[in-house]
Amino acid sequence: MSEQRIPQATARRLPLYYRVLENVKRAGKQRISSTELSKAVKIDAATIRRDFSYFGALGRKGYGYNVEYLLTFFRKILEQDDKTGVVLVGVGNLGMALLHYNFQKSHNIKIMKAYDVDPKKIGQTIAGIPIYSMDDLKEGSLADTPIAILTVPAQVAQVTADRLIEAGIKGILNFTPARIDVPEHIRLHNIDLTIELQTLIYFLKHYPLPAGEQEAE
Repeated sequence: MSEQRIPQATARRLPLYYRVLENVKRAGKQRISSTELSKAVKIDAATIRRDFSYFGALGRKGYGYNVEYLLTFFRKILEQDDKTGVVLVGVGNLGMALLHYNFQKSHNIKIMKAYDVDPKKIGQTIAGIPIYSMDDLKEGSLADTPIAILTVPAQVAQVTADRLIEAGIKGILNFTPARIDVPEHIRLHNIDLTIELQTLIYFLKHYPLPAGEQEAE
């Protein structure tokens, strides 16, 4: 996908399209129109057609889109057949929940190991995932693992991120409220549940939706 240079907003929607198309296929549908897909993903049809246009002619006018073809195409774009190992750092309540969840609906993403500073957790295996000491993070030790999920306390988020980068991590999914600094070659995605909830509360109060209408990002 990096070779296509598509807009980042489009790239963020591709996994959603893929997930919905999998459900459509399981329901037995062989083709789908942009209008039908729009209702399923809660994104307007014009945006879907624009997103798909970056990849050439994926459908036919009057026919719509072949579900199996789209799944095959997006599976390749999203590298669904390639396994990606992920490490989790911070086995607190959220980290524990993520270990048990372990992306069960994904065929290509798995948490392979976790790290923590608690002696009571180090050496344990939780949901089949071994817990290691943070002291085991050495320079280059995670060179074969591109992504880390960060669920440590905010006050140690930056120093932990620094250690992960030194260990070879290329991308960090930051669940802490801390805003950490990373080098330009590191991809950082922040997920702050408090901010998301505050945003939702604000929109509920100031931008109420008509009955029966649902907004999706």
